[in-house]
Amino acid sequence: MSDVMTIRVDHKTKTRLEKLAKAMDRTNSYVAAEAIRAFVELNEWQIAEIKSALKEADAGDFATEKEVQTVVKKWSRRARKMA
Repeated sequence: MSDVMTIRVDHKTKTRLEKLAKAMDRTNSYVAAEAIRAFVELNEWQIAEIKSALKEADAGDFATEKEVQTVVKKWSRRARKMA
């Protein structure tokens, strides 16, 4: 089940959407709905993670200096190996 929703986009975006839909052999509505779904999903996740991190910070749940340095060393070694 889906609901109807009217949105306004600039001409360039509409043209790009139409080209993309044609290349995918899909309707404009399908491509627009998928884009909106992905945007909402990503932003819901991001906001939930931010709220969780703020709750941890408010509770004083921070990494120790030693824990931070351990992670920095780990990633520094990996970066040097890849260079």
